[in-house]
Amino acid sequence: MIRTATPDDVPVLHAMIRELAAYEKEPEQARATEEQLREALFGERPAVFAHVAEADGEPVGFALWFLNFSTWRGVHGIYLEDLYVRPHARGGGHGRALLTELARICVARGYERLEWAVLNWNAPSIGFYESLGARPQDEWTTYRLTDGALAALGGTGAGSAD
Repeated sequence: MIRTATPDDVPVLHAMIRELAAYEKEPEQARATEEQLREALFGERPAVFAHVAEADGEPVGFALWFLNFSTWRGVHGIYLEDLYVRPHARGGGHGRALLTELARICVARGYERLEWAVLNWNAPSIGFYESLGARPQDEWTTYRLTDGALAALGGTGAGSAD
């Protein structure tokens, strides 16, 4: 069963995010708190959304996503930030069901893209995604500014409209 997350799901979502970080070999990078997650999902102006996969009433996975926008297509899409299914529940169709729900939302709302990133070493996930018809965007390289580099650039006023 796939359902929209509720505020009561925040603790289990937080736990699964930490499990995902450990699976991706970077547990120390998962610094978000339950309070931050609650505000992002259910605050005054939610900017992210989540769905929960359940088996026998137990949360076994989740998808956390937000809207993006294609200037070329002129419409929104969904960017899937995290998709995770707990190890004991893998192979049970939960990941596919979560992606199916996001694809359904895209179709219903006229969104034209469902996008996400996957680590290059994560062969099981890559195989799964490709089995659904997803294709890698090999011509693009993702860049990221965080921590000190972000602070250094943001503190210079570079790129501001002032």
